[in-house]
Amino acid sequence: MKKRGNTLQLTLSYIVILFMFAVILYPILWIVGASFNPGNSLSGSSIIPTDATLAHYKELFDTEKSDYLLWYWNTMKICLITMVLSVILVSFTAYSFSRFRFVGRKNGLMTFLILQMIPNFAALIAIYALANLTGLLDTHLALILVYTGGAIPMNTYLMKGYLDTIPKELDESARMDGAGNFRIFWQIVMPLAKPIIAVISLFTFITPFTDFILARILLRTEEKFTLAVGLFELISGQFGNEFTKFAAGAVLIAIPISIMFLSLQKYFVSGLTAGGTKG
Repeated sequence: MKKRGNTLQLTLSYIVILFMFAVILYPILWIVGASFNPGNSLSGSSIIPTDATLAHYKELFDTEKSDYLLWYWNTMKICLITMVLSVILVSFTAYSFSRFRFVGRKNGLMTFLILQMIPNFAALIAIYALANLTGLLDTHLALILVYTGGAIPMNTYLMKGYLDTIPKELDESARMDGAGNFRIFWQIVMPLAKPIIAVISLFTFITPFTDFILARILLRTEEKFTLAVGLFELISGQFGNEFTKFAAGAVLIAIPISIMFLSLQKYFVSGLTAGGTKG
């Protein structure tokens, strides 16, 4: 009887997994199939095109017909700078909250959590006004600053939880040997925090790829567009019906994200689970 119950449970588990796999895989197959379909409309597209073509990919890489490569470069630049700045600022902030005791420490952490309850688009008017006032409207620097600032609260809380799991006795031993706070941070704590650094790096790298609203509000000229805004322009205009080219562009977006994910995958489980520890 027990064996039959285990078999039933295992079967149900496989059914749920297969269902979720189908739900996730189906739209991906559609977007990949549409990118190889001839023509511009999705109405005659199919998951497995009968007359597959690479014409849409060639058009994207043709600088005379498309600014796709420029949009790709803009997005990669913003992603990489945002990732580096975010990791540096979050690391210093999380280390301070984890290792030092100061007035307002608990309230500061609580404020970080509360800030995450307010979505970025709720502050669009303020962000636009501030960018216009500082002369940063239609610049990549404005996006980098917004993305970096937005990444600090939640990621700080996540990294702080991970750093709390690193024994403080290591800090005390190093301090007895004459090491200062920065040396302890750089040579002892950070090497042990690689899993959570990998998690935060991926999160902050993906954000500019997936964000559309902030980039659409702050960027005005086509040569400054990110991929999300640029691809939207292919299908949003009065004569914008290049859905298959849009699909090809969307497929190519997955390449750097996939490379980043696969290269850091070994750190994710330990980084996320330990980062959820309360301190």
